[in-house]
Amino acid sequence: MSQRQQGIVSQWDADKGYGFITVAGSGERLFAHARAFGLRPHRPYVGEAVSFEVGLDAQGKRRAQKLRGTAPPPAPQASPAATAVRPKRNSSRILLLIPLFAAWVLACELVWGLPRWLWGAYSAMSLATFIVYWGDKRAAQRGSWRVAEGTLHALALFGGWPGALLGQELLRHKSAKRSFRRAFWATVLLNVLAFAALFTPWLKS
Repeated sequence: MSQRQQGIVSQWDADKGYGFITVAGSGERLFAHARAFGLRPHRPYVGEAVSFEVGLDAQGKRRAQKLRGTAPPPAPQASPAATAVRPKRNSSRILLLIPLFAAWVLACELVWGLPRWLWGAYSAMSLATFIVYWGDKRAAQRGSWRVAEGTLHALALFGGWPGALLGQELLRHKSAKRSFRRAFWATVLLNVLAFAALFTPWLKS
């Protein structure tokens, strides 16, 4: 049975769910994955004191496993920006885009006719995208492996953007990162333009 050792988390990438542990005394750096911490209410953080066992990965390299924190996590301190009064986001207005889009699709169906599978495709993609957002939020809270942002954007582009919008606003996930939001709205615009080009005469010559 491997003897437990002491160390600190010297590097951690929360988005990717892995980092490195510096072994106390020797200074050796060992790779560690979020799964090695098991289930716990907070993510690993740089400077966290831990105990662990040393194991080997598939390539025979040493890595930290069966990790446990040896001290309670520090209490979160609100930054001046966080304590300042911020304007509330009006999620209800943004979410109105979903029924507005549905009404537009219905109008197109009544005027020009649409394939019967289209409603089902949008509904299925939106439900799947919302579930992926929910799973990614739970992974972020646990410090586990995350869904790539490119995957989230691809789901939105191919019809899942209503579910993505619900995930962002209701779950408060991926709703603050400006670069992500810009890319997301670009996928919404491209999807709507593709719908108009394929199913309406507006963009056809």
